[in-house]
Amino acid sequence: MILSIVRAGFMNLRRDRGALTLSFIVPIAFFSIFAGIFGSRGGGMNPVQVAIVDEDQSAVSRRLVEALQNEGGLRAETAPSAAKGGAAPAPYDSRSAEAAVRAGDVSVAVVIPKGFGAAPTGFGSEGFSGQAGAKLRILNDSSDPVGAQVVYGLIQKAAIQSMPDVMASEEMRMLDHLSGGLTSGQRARIDSSMSGLRAYVEARRNARDGGAAKGGAKTEPISRGIISADIRDVVGESKKNPLVAFYAAGIGVMFLLFSASAAGGAILDESDSGTLDRILASRVTMTSLLLGKWAYAALLGFTQLAVMFLWGAFAFQVELFKHLDGFLIMATATVLASSGLGLMLAASCKTRAQLGALTTLVVLVMSALGGSMVPRFIMPESLQKIGLVTFNAWAIDGFTKVFWREEPVSHLGPQVFVLLGAAALFFTIARRLARRWEVA
Repeated sequence: MILSIVRAGFMNLRRDRGALTLSFIVPIAFFSIFAGIFGSRGGGMNPVQVAIVDEDQSAVSRRLVEALQNEGGLRAETAPSAAKGGAAPAPYDSRSAEAAVRAGDVSVAVVIPKGFGAAPTGFGSEGFSGQAGAKLRILNDSSDPVGAQVVYGLIQKAAIQSMPDVMASEEMRMLDHLSGGLTSGQRARIDSSMSGLRAYVEARRNARDGGAAKGGAKTEPISRGIISADIRDVVGESKKNPLVAFYAAGIGVMFLLFSASAAGGAILDESDSGTLDRILASRVTMTSLLLGKWAYAALLGFTQLAVMFLWGAFAFQVELFKHLDGFLIMATATVLASSGLGLMLAASCKTRAQLGALTTLVVLVMSALGGSMVPRFIMPESLQKIGLVTFNAWAIDGFTKVFWREEPVSHLGPQVFVLLGAAALFFTIARRLARRWEVA
């Protein structure tokens, strides 16, 4: 009896070839996306985009800047990227670098202050020489919880690799300060050794400039910071629960897609039961019917999204009422697009089983590529560009502008335009696919 039931189940699945095919495509597609995200470059991270401001302009600071630009784990620039055919932009200063972090153009900004060349090292607030060390300022977007720490660690690596003579000189000054003074013979031997070290460093720099590959060899982790720095979050610093504010949109958009598809699938039930034929036999046209179902799915999705954000506001301090105008604009555009997609998926399927499998494939793939499951900034650049094909990415970018970066609603134009365009496209395709019910 049990074997007969199992056999009947597989026979039913085999008859529905669309559902059978999608049942195997979904796990393969989903696995491939996550393998592409986390398996690229042997599991390594994307280079962190960094803006560098050199206020010191000393020989020591320039060597550090050069080392950071040659570091493979960073994409360090001293000026914004020039537009095609445009003039070269001005170098970053403290204000423009902070603005770049706030706008999301770079993840981190590093400001090398004046006086760094004279006192480049320090543990805590005291330099090797006994005087206060010049601290770097690291400006961070806290939506990336590891970016600033990665940059700080690579600064230590760059300092050791690019200026070992400066490090050694500072150590000798510390020894001289703590020991009460070195003898003339000791000073002579130290000066001789330092001259040799400086010559070695200069030879290495010349060899690298002559064609050596960028990026140094791997080094052991440094247990304490040689270069002191103050890390400050310039985006999200005043938010009570910043991670919730950042990820609320991603989760909301993903589940909005599932509910929109389920609402749109009602037309398949009506077709199977014969209700659809009776509706079309009345004065209701297929266009009016689809518009009504689109409006219902959109209102349902808007209500769900509003309830979720209200819960986030009361339970997790999401600043909903502070940005209510931006929420209304983005929520409206998002639910129209998701509802249009739900109708299109329903109109493209013949059975509920096909719709369930297709919805799972489309929604999970779009959510994975669009940033609902994994932040897009940790994806390889190729996947980040592919993710822009999904409206998830545009919706999340819009909600991020509202709740995270607190930009004015006038900056939501690109996101709203893409979402409304997607909504119109999805509805047009759904209307064309629905012609089969009119013919039948």
